[in-house]
Amino acid sequence: MAEPTASASNEIQKKYQQFLDLMPLTLALAGLPHSEGRLFGEEQLEARAITVRLAYKAARAVAKECLSGS
Repeated sequence: MAEPTASASNEIQKKYQQFLDLMPLTLALAGLPHSEGRLFGEEQLEARAITVRLAYKAARAVAKECLSGS
């Protein structure tokens, strides 16, 4: 397996940092309740993951719109 180049590694780190920066907004937009100690089933986990993915896309769109000055 080939080693990632420095620029590819930097790009991954940049994207990861952007992901982390948007996480509070993402979770607020998702509006999911906390588990409060209970475990979720496989279907519940998948439904929550879909919700978080959609919320992340919305958070990215909001951030881009705000940063572009629109």
